[in-house]
Amino acid sequence: MPSIEPYTISVPEEQRQRLTKKLEATTFPDELDHAGWDYGAPLADVKRLAIYWRETFDWRRQEAKLNELPNFKTAIQVDGFESLDIHFVYQKSNVEGAIPLLFSHGWPGSFIEVTKILPFLANGGKETPAFHVVAPSLPNYGFSAGTKKKGFGLPQYAETCHKLMLKLGYDKYVTQGGDWGCMITRIMGLLYPQHVMASHINMVRGHAPSFLSNPILATQHALAPYTQREKDGHSRSDWMLKEGSGYRLEQGTKPQTLGYALADSPVGLLAWIYEKLHDWTDGYPWTEDEILTWVSIYWFSTAGVAANLRIYYEALHDTQFGRDRTEEWIPHVKLGLAHFPKELTVVPKSWGRTMGPVVYQSEYESGGHFAAWEKPEAIASDLHKMFGKGGGAHGVVKGKIGYLSPKDAKL
Repeated sequence: MPSIEPYTISVPEEQRQRLTKKLEATTFPDELDHAGWDYGAPLADVKRLAIYWRETFDWRRQEAKLNELPNFKTAIQVDGFESLDIHFVYQKSNVEGAIPLLFSHGWPGSFIEVTKILPFLANGGKETPAFHVVAPSLPNYGFSAGTKKKGFGLPQYAETCHKLMLKLGYDKYVTQGGDWGCMITRIMGLLYPQHVMASHINMVRGHAPSFLSNPILATQHALAPYTQREKDGHSRSDWMLKEGSGYRLEQGTKPQTLGYALADSPVGLLAWIYEKLHDWTDGYPWTEDEILTWVSIYWFSTAGVAANLRIYYEALHDTQFGRDRTEEWIPHVKLGLAHFPKELTVVPKSWGRTMGPVVYQSEYESGGHFAAWEKPEAIASDLHKMFGKGGGAHGVVKGKIGYLSPKDAKL
């Protein structure tokens, strides 16, 4: 397509060398005896990772692996803002009638989160539906450009993703997301219900059903005692609120102030993100290369290290289409929910059904916030079941059922 071009990730050598010099000049803080993770990322872990980043980690090797993906770039014009060059991974299936799927990441993730689920989704067509997968670097993230204007919030991220899908020729499509990706795709469903046919999310932020708006659900919820899983979920949610949400307050109120520290100190950025990779996952065995690839994508980001923080401010201060709106009922768009025990907020399944017309729900015994990375088979399985034969969202995109032929899909 004209104006959509292949893209090669290529960090200038001077940026890579500047990173090495900054790592060499790091001053580390002291630490209390036996502090562990209670006070934040442990000194020994951060020192080990910083040394590895400086002496062993090979960005060029990771860059080459990322360039094995089908990377593209195109300009997207958001109403009221400058045109932005958007980087995206676009994995087309060989199945002609594959289902167009937008995958949206969040913070502190990136487009890299889609890589583990791509093989499961693009290679279906016989027993399971296949998907054409589009996974952008969100504006202000990764290798997409960033805006210099205030007010670029969830509706603008949604508009960017929607216009990208239209530019690729997908007038109707489905979405998947977690973290901000969940909220962005929810706003897409609210603003573009004639185009977003269904959404699957793995960060469920529903609320207890009320007798006024959900009398049947509220009655069931009132009569049924909490299961042990639900009690554990409340404990996880309480922990996050009391012990793990400081980052959100800072990024949502004074992102510029924090940005100076993160933009100047690669080790500061490393500790800031590494803490989340540890606390938000379910014992996932992160390797040094994984951690540092995630962090390096932020350090080398096109828009700069501080740009990605601002979504928190904009979403917090938008009273119409902010974060709270994504947790409420959104009609028309069929909804799939995946519940993981180490998500940031873990709610009962009945709460999820207050968010929209739920046609699919799953519960897993393990897994955390970065589900597509931690449990790619689970996310892929959900999508196959939700959009496959007999699934609640089967056939939602007319003419794009994901199988080799319509006859196969009806078996």
